[in-house]
Amino acid sequence: MAGKLMHAVQYDCYGGGSAGLKHVEVPVPAPQKDEVLLKVEAASLNPVDWKIQKGQLRPLFPRSFPFIPVIDVAGEVVEVGSGVKNFKAGDKVVAMLSNFGLLFDKWGGGLAEFAVAKENLTVPRPPEVSAAEVAGLPIAGLTAHQALTQSAGIKLDGSGPQKNVLITAASGGVGHYAVQLAKLGNTHVTATCGARNLDFVKSLGADEVLDYKTPDGAALKSPSGQKYDAVIHCATGIPFSVFEPNLSPNGKVIDLTPSFGLLMTSALKKLTFSKKQLVPLFIVPKGENLDYLVQLVKEGKLKTVIDSKHPLSNAEDAWAKIIDGHATGKIIVEP
Repeated sequence: MAGKLMHAVQYDCYGGGSAGLKHVEVPVPAPQKDEVLLKVEAASLNPVDWKIQKGQLRPLFPRSFPFIPVIDVAGEVVEVGSGVKNFKAGDKVVAMLSNFGLLFDKWGGGLAEFAVAKENLTVPRPPEVSAAEVAGLPIAGLTAHQALTQSAGIKLDGSGPQKNVLITAASGGVGHYAVQLAKLGNTHVTATCGARNLDFVKSLGADEVLDYKTPDGAALKSPSGQKYDAVIHCATGIPFSVFEPNLSPNGKVIDLTPSFGLLMTSALKKLTFSKKQLVPLFIVPKGENLDYLVQLVKEGKLKTVIDSKHPLSNAEDAWAKIIDGHATGKIIVEP
């Protein structure tokens, strides 16, 4: 593919929102030794994408400008690096465009016709599963999986003691996966969302659903009086003091978007040896966990709910929608 050009969407500086995106023709990237080159069939947006553009993750991301955002993609392998053993041209895959190493030197590139991915964060896509269905899995699905299995200690094979779980913002990207995965375990799930999504979240398997704008919803009170062993906190702007009276004696709040204030609360809870804990979650993606999620989709045990699909030529519309923050499920861009 050397010398070929591709259509991509990038931005040249921090800020600007959807108006800051630019459509460009750039060279198709070449895979390094441990990488595969993909023809992108679907890319999925996540809140972290616009937060990087806004400068909230500097100096880690982006490493330099201009920057092609988005790390969740599904597509077809068109070329492999010399050290790649598990993939060949023509393979259908889903990948996370990041190495999550100490330098974070590989991140992004998904809003384009072609992208390079590390072999260890690339997994096969079964032919019966569409690119759009699996493109939503890497960040959102792996975050939900890690929060439930590692942080909350829930076994997704249904074994272990029953746990009461609260999932906030349950109709969003991470939340809608978290509800479905939690119900594979031995759990009672309470979920919060907006009024328009109450039936939707119930359909995902939640045992009880709260409208976050009602008094009980704002107070996070379980309608059946449950005390939560774990909270998968996908929303923002809720202080620990709201969670605390609703937690079981050893309950923990797993915060997926920890602010500085909440990190201070977490440290204070540890210093005072409180049994009720606030645990910030930082995703550590693993290829085997992504493969597990893909298999669940194949088996019909996990579904990706697609809020909307947008052509790469209208990527600005998708970007504006993810910034708005009220998507139901995942936002997909297709070249």
